[in-house]
Amino acid sequence: MMNRMIVFLVGFVLAGPVAALEVQVSEGRDQVQVIHEGKLVKIRRIQDLNHQITGGFAKTSRKCPPFCIQPMEVAPGVVTIGELELFDFMENKLPDDGGYLIDARVPSWFVKGTIPGSINIPFTVFELKPDDPKLVEALQKLGGKKRTDVSGFSRSLESLGLMGGDKKTDYWDFNRAREVVLWCNGPWCGQSPRAIRALLELGYPAEKLKYYRGGMQMWQVFGLTTVIPGS
Repeated sequence: MMNRMIVFLVGFVLAGPVAALEVQVSEGRDQVQVIHEGKLVKIRRIQDLNHQITGGFAKTSRKCPPFCIQPMEVAPGVVTIGELELFDFMENKLPDDGGYLIDARVPSWFVKGTIPGSINIPFTVFELKPDDPKLVEALQKLGGKKRTDVSGFSRSLESLGLMGGDKKTDYWDFNRAREVVLWCNGPWCGQSPRAIRALLELGYPAEKLKYYRGGMQMWQVFGLTTVIPGS
C-alpha cells in the first residue's frame, strides 16, 4: 500500500498540476464531452493563437441565390441558438437519446467532417412524400408515430382537444417528439432552414425545434473540434 502511494505521489510531482487551456470554449469551461458513434469525443478549441481557417469556410462571398444570408428567425416558434446553448444541449439532451443534433447537409458535405454528436439526415429527406420509407424512418427516429398506429382511445382524447390534439396531422403523431437542433454550413446555408420548414409542414412542434444558425462555418471560426464520420 505504501509503495503504491509513493508511486502515485512521484507520478503527480513529475506530471505536475493540469493547467487550464488558454483558449477555453467559454469562461471556466475547457471542453464539452459528447458521445459520437459510440466513442467519447472532447470538444475543445484550437490552442494556436495564430491559427486561421482556410478553404471554403474562409470565403466571405457566394452567389446568392442560392447561398443567401439566412434570417435569425427561421420560422415562428423555432428558437435560434448559438454555440453556448448548443454545448448545453449536447450535454443535457444528447445522452440517452433525449434529443438529437441533426446535420441537415447532403451526404457529400457530411463525409468531409461534422460536429461531434451529430447524425446526418439530409434536408431532402424531410421534403419527401409522407409515406416515403426514408422519411418514415427519420421521423420515427425523432419520436414521431404514424397515425395508423395511434389507438382509438388516444383519438378520442384528441377529439376533445386533449393530448395536443391541435397539433395532429393526417399522417403523424408528434406527442413524443424529441427536442431537435438542426444545422448546416453556416448563416448563408439554406439546407437546415428548409429541413425545419419541412418538419413544421409535417406537424412537428415548433417548440421542439432549434436552429443553430452558425453551422459549420462559425464552428470552424471558433476552432472547435470536428470529426470525420466512420473514423
